[in-house]
Amino acid sequence: MKTALGTAAIVLMGMLGAMPAAAQQHRPMPMHHGPATMQSTLDFQLTIMEHEFEGAAEAMPADKYNFAPTDGLFKGVRTFAEQVKHVATSNDRFFGAILGHPPATPTDRFEQENGPDSIKTKAQIMQYLRASFAEGHKAIASITNENAFQPLSHAPMPFLNTRAAVAIFACVHMNDHYGQMVEYLRDNGIVPPASRNRPPANPARPPAGK
Repeated sequence: MKTALGTAAIVLMGMLGAMPAAAQQHRPMPMHHGPATMQSTLDFQLTIMEHEFEGAAEAMPADKYNFAPTDGLFKGVRTFAEQVKHVATSNDRFFGAILGHPPATPTDRFEQENGPDSIKTKAQIMQYLRASFAEGHKAIASITNENAFQPLSHAPMPFLNTRAAVAIFACVHMNDHYGQMVEYLRDNGIVPPASRNRPPANPARPPAGK
């Protein structure tokens, strides 16, 4: 247990060190104190994704929000704006299910996947995204050992029919789209904030015999 906690602390320190100074001042990483619980563990995973995902969404300039890759097999993929809105919309669906909210009734398939068409600007999209994370923390705060694996009344998907399953999958889903957004950023010459000031991921090997 001590080894696992120590490893987690090292990873967290690296993440904090990679964040720009301004981001560290305005968006400090909350730390859980005391024995770990299911709730605190799930909430910390969401917090990590929140910092990485929001950082990536903030890093893309507003005039690049409609960018989508074209060099390769990218026909029909979401724009950067749609990636962010898709995750915010999915967060609302996932975490709303934990809170017992009935599913939304979008006007069409596009809105179901990518959120309201009225949300267009970067500022609007960022507000939509942050609200979805706030709902996520509220939902996870409602999870207890007693209700974590009880069937949900409004499961967002057939295989996500418990609070624990939804909370875990929500973070997996965010991470999937975060990885795609990293490519969008790098295609525009932008290093994702979570990857800045980090040691090289593929350092050169020392010469043989040294």
